[in-house]
Amino acid sequence: MRLPATLKNWLPAIGWACVISILSTDRFSTEHTSAIIFPILHWLFPHASRGTIRLMHAVIRKLAHITEYFIFGIFLMHVVRGQNRGWQLRWSVWAVSIAAAYAALDEFHQLFVPSRHSSPWDALLDISGAAAAQVILRLWYLRKRMIPGDR
Repeated sequence: MRLPATLKNWLPAIGWACVISILSTDRFSTEHTSAIIFPILHWLFPHASRGTIRLMHAVIRKLAHITEYFIFGIFLMHVVRGQNRGWQLRWSVWAVSIAAAYAALDEFHQLFVPSRHSSPWDALLDISGAAAAQVILRLWYLRKRMIPGDR
């Protein structure tokens, strides 16, 4: 059985959206990730204060938002452009818009998870990650076009 090309394009984005949703559950709340990340940070930085370790943990968690949606942004660009090649601004805007809608939905979901906190700032980080992916893709396609014989 062969899947239609449109559905095949959507599978990575849908799969990654599922990963993002799993990461929004209680299992990946601050309390749970600190149990894993704190000991690693203490091992890496044995002389760091408790406050410094907490700050590093918070930074890691915020970078995770950007990273999750950076990857999502790449998958969404693949969906939006379909069978076309290259990069176009309208595709990029659509990809970021879809990511923004999903980020808002994800933060809304966290309102109902007692151990999680919903934050518009987290949604902004998510959108920034998706937008950064579009900038990197644009630069990559520009560079690819400029290198002779690399098409």
